[in-house]
Amino acid sequence: MNTILEHLTGMHTMTDQVIAMDFLVTAKSGVRNYAMAVTEAGTPEIKATLSRHLDEAIDTHEKITKYMMEQGWYHPWNIKEQIQLDLKSIETALNAPTL
Repeated sequence: MNTILEHLTGMHTMTDQVIAMDFLVTAKSGVRNYAMAVTEAGTPEIKATLSRHLDEAIDTHEKITKYMMEQGWYHPWNIKEQIQLDLKSIETALNAPTL
């Protein structure tokens, strides 16, 4: 989308928010997958390696969550605010001009 059009429609912020949310969901999936892999590890060495990766994945998830909260894009402890934010995002997406 054209940069000027993105700013006029408010989609530049929405794009950043969508990318951040996608990154958060992907990080959460990574945490889940590493946790499962740790429980299935065949040797102590593999388990230790996977555990280190799990710790890094958890740290990444925490950093993304903190960033999104600072931006006002994510309210994990206030469901009413999060629902309002989600509804606003849906409305913006539905009203976005099609090219």
